[in-house]
Amino acid sequence: MLASGSIHNGQRLAGKTALVTGAASGIGRSVATRFAREGATVIFTDRDLAGAQSAIVGLPDSHAVQLDVSVEASVAAAYAEVASRGLEIDVVVANAGVQLFGQDDRIGDLDLAVWQKTIDVNLTGTFLTLKYAVRAMQGRGGSIILTGSPTGLNGEGAIFTAYSSSKAGMHGLARTVAAAYAGEGIRVNTVVPGYTETPLVTAISGNSESRAAIVSRIPLGRPGTPADVEGIMVFLASDEASFATGSMFRVDGGMTTL
Repeated sequence: MLASGSIHNGQRLAGKTALVTGAASGIGRSVATRFAREGATVIFTDRDLAGAQSAIVGLPDSHAVQLDVSVEASVAAAYAEVASRGLEIDVVVANAGVQLFGQDDRIGDLDLAVWQKTIDVNLTGTFLTLKYAVRAMQGRGGSIILTGSPTGLNGEGAIFTAYSSSKAGMHGLARTVAAAYAGEGIRVNTVVPGYTETPLVTAISGNSESRAAIVSRIPLGRPGTPADVEGIMVFLASDEASFATGSMFRVDGGMTTL
């Protein structure tokens, strides 16, 4: 059996330019790196510019651009910088996000500041990323992919009110933008990873009891890895997915089937 993430089909994204947010680490870095290996010109964007610069080392036709998704001026400047380099964006992955472990809570115990910070990054940040993405793609078309979450679908995030709500909002935003721009050839889809071990979830992965509890709810019996998400993102970015829009693709080991 081939290991997860090991099936690569070559240059499926040749000739495309892709922008990925939150690309300095985790799922964003993994997907952006795979895009580069599939032949795309990739803009690794992140609030952590040094991290993005580190991520592109050794990758052909890759660029690092600083972008804070929660600040409109930063998003606008990043897209303008891409354009100034003579690049036309074909694919955008709205992946950047935060999950405030130890602060997010049940609604009765949730501080407004924690709610606001989570919404600012996850939902408003996605809004801003898509706002400038569709502007960049108008007249040519393109593919926009959002990183969703099971917490926006079921009760998996019962003690993460802000995070779960922000992801549910993202899911709704994706459908709305897909409907609004389908006539212009701009496709919008959501990928929903399950519990995926990245730096975002060290509060769970570093606690054996918490980790065992969440893995026990995954029918395939293991946590996800960033590599598990690469393939579906490549598909959605490619012309093979030209008839897919407004859809949700779950890559969660069966977690949301329960």
